[in-house]
Amino acid sequence: MPTEIANEDPRLSLWLRVRTFAVPAPMIETATARRQAGDWAGACAAAGFDVDVTPRTVARTHGRELAGRVRTDLRRLAPDLLRWHMPRVGPDGVLRPGLTLALARYDTAEGPVHLVARTPPAWADAGQRISLALWDGTGTGSGRHPHRRPDRRFRLDLHRHLWDASRSADLRIRSGSGLTPSDAHDPVPPDLPCAVDRWAPEAALVLRAEGRTGGPVAVRLGGRGRLVVHVDPDADGPPAHSGQDPGGHPRGGPRITPWPGRGGGAGLPVLPDAATWTLPDLELLRAGLIEPGQLHPLVAAALVAGYPAAGWSPARDPAGQPLLVDCRGARHRIGLVDGVLAALDHDPDELRREELLAALSGTPLPCLRAIDATHRQPDCLPEVRGRLDHGDTAAAVALVEGLLGPEAVLRGGDLRDELAAAAQGRVTHGLYRAGLWDPWPGPKAGPVHRAGREERRRLVDFRSRPRLAHLR
Repeated sequence: MPTEIANEDPRLSLWLRVRTFAVPAPMIETATARRQAGDWAGACAAAGFDVDVTPRTVARTHGRELAGRVRTDLRRLAPDLLRWHMPRVGPDGVLRPGLTLALARYDTAEGPVHLVARTPPAWADAGQRISLALWDGTGTGSGRHPHRRPDRRFRLDLHRHLWDASRSADLRIRSGSGLTPSDAHDPVPPDLPCAVDRWAPEAALVLRAEGRTGGPVAVRLGGRGRLVVHVDPDADGPPAHSGQDPGGHPRGGPRITPWPGRGGGAGLPVLPDAATWTLPDLELLRAGLIEPGQLHPLVAAALVAGYPAAGWSPARDPAGQPLLVDCRGARHRIGLVDGVLAALDHDPDELRREELLAALSGTPLPCLRAIDATHRQPDCLPEVRGRLDHGDTAAAVALVEGLLGPEAVLRGGDLRDELAAAAQGRVTHGLYRAGLWDPWPGPKAGPVHRAGREERRRLVDFRSRPRLAHLR
């Protein structure tokens, strides 16, 4: 893999890390199998989703007609695909915290109701879990979420192909994978990976959703500036450059102007982030940093012609082998014995003497030094940290167990600190979900904060019993 390309481009490096750790293959396989069996709730559980909405409660609150529409969308939801496309932030590519993102909008007599996906605030994002809820403008079901209203910039109700399994094939056209970017868009910085040739039709979709046929749409380019896309209401389609793409769609260049001064664009519809930027998977494929088999199967089937969406089976990591250590002029083995890492080429009496010598400040055998270093800072620590950052605790623990053994008692060091932080983070997220703890309590949140402290005092201190089994 040409990792030097990723190292030169921080964006590619971030997305390569995301694609490596954020949505692991076992999650995709389990969620897909459950969804195809009709178990949408089981698919959500497999993909790390907390479901705060059910059709039965929707029927009691909003009527059976809306409940039926919500049930249909929940059955079409591929939660692993949604996690794949969720907005992320650097430097580790974790989920954008404190976000409420609209998946679908339902117009009712009482007003619009949205099916939304929410990410927890940054202080409670351990485990990288996502919640599903229904938002009707009253804040019902949102708990203590800091941003209850759906974000206009991060919305997927106009991009169902990013979460609806029945629409995933639309990704090829909606991502612009068949288009050749035009060089005629002067206001757009040339170093930004923008999907400029898709802006006109995507802006038209935004306007149509608001009952308009034309007009300006704001485009936010992060901290690099803002632009305005002008959609002509009298045009049948986006203004065409010469030629067409292989799919027969016009290569259009919308009229783009700089943002009209400070506050001048306030109130304009906003082009969703999913339509603003080039799809990261396309960038990784074009740079040769990823193979189609490493993509989500629905994404690979949409982007790579002839690639099957079914029958996907990623390669598995090989079983761990004994480690080799240069010890007193010979090559010795270190491997698992009765669930713990041990020196295989030394007899027990010799090991007891060397351990006693080490306890008296002596220099232990190289084999024992290697075992100690593996416990404290193993070579796989970056991978363990990456999996923990993205909520894949099971894979991180399995990786450590394969190296140290399931009965290992962790020693002080970076590995133990990472696992302890992950354990505490899961507790904090649970307290947040239960409404028992807020690190910045308001005037009426004192009892909640106190309850959180009391619950944390009852927890088993991971530092006093640092066994891997406590993380399961």
